[in-house]
Amino acid sequence: MAVPASVATAAAITTSRRSSSAANVLRRVGMCWFAIAALGQLLFAAYVLGFYGRLALQGRPQDWDQVLPHGYVAGDTFFNAVLALHLLFAVAIILGGLLQLLPRIRRVAPAFHRWNGRAYLLLAGVLALGGLDMVWVRGGMVGDLPQHLGVSLNALLILGFAAAAWRCARARRFDAHRRWALRLFLVVSGVWFFRVGLMGWIVLNGGPVGFDPDNFTGPTLSVLAFAQTLLPLAVLQLYLHAQRHDSPRFRLAVATGLGVLSLLMLLGIVAATAFMWLPQMTRA
Repeated sequence: MAVPASVATAAAITTSRRSSSAANVLRRVGMCWFAIAALGQLLFAAYVLGFYGRLALQGRPQDWDQVLPHGYVAGDTFFNAVLALHLLFAVAIILGGLLQLLPRIRRVAPAFHRWNGRAYLLLAGVLALGGLDMVWVRGGMVGDLPQHLGVSLNALLILGFAAAAWRCARARRFDAHRRWALRLFLVVSGVWFFRVGLMGWIVLNGGPVGFDPDNFTGPTLSVLAFAQTLLPLAVLQLYLHAQRHDSPRFRLAVATGLGVLSLLMLLGIVAATAFMWLPQMTRA
């Protein structure tokens, strides 16, 4: 029995509206995630300036070792300067990355977007190479081999994603450039994800579970060393797929999952600020 054209048209309109509504929900949840992440990263930047920057201005860079063992080496001017630049670049790349992802800036100030993007790619490469140096040459990283491998994977992906974003921009493949730039932003934020994820885990479990806080080793930290990179990338891939997928259920499922992860991220940000960043910033 044939379905009347009016019924088929009405069903198509209903499906289209549901898909559009689900897409709007997904977009709003994505915006909420970005707002929470931006707040957390700005707090982290304030911590870097308020702790490392303050001690440097006070002539006490040796006190960096309170947080970063072997970070400051007495008499080693070159490597101490490299670490100082690494920390300064970390603040610059946080601010530059957040500005780079704002659509309004891309529309209103395209020249700024291009030059800020070039600076962002350069800083990302420098930070990635600096991180590899700290892990394998300088030995300034705490933790064990799995954590060092996780950090190294993050650094290598930064270099690869930066190159891909640059190539797509040069070829004027802007949709692909946007996707690679988003991936780059997430892996550049790996250190931040690690801290936020760790503090959220500690709060949820009422203490350090699955690792030894004294030597900073254990299965929880081994998993987190890779999850800081791979989990955000997997979520982004689902988000990008949901944007192109017409199924309202799939879009709403992705939006729900992203919303839950956003709340967990917010918990980690609050915990990191209260128990890790703010105490160091206010310490004499």
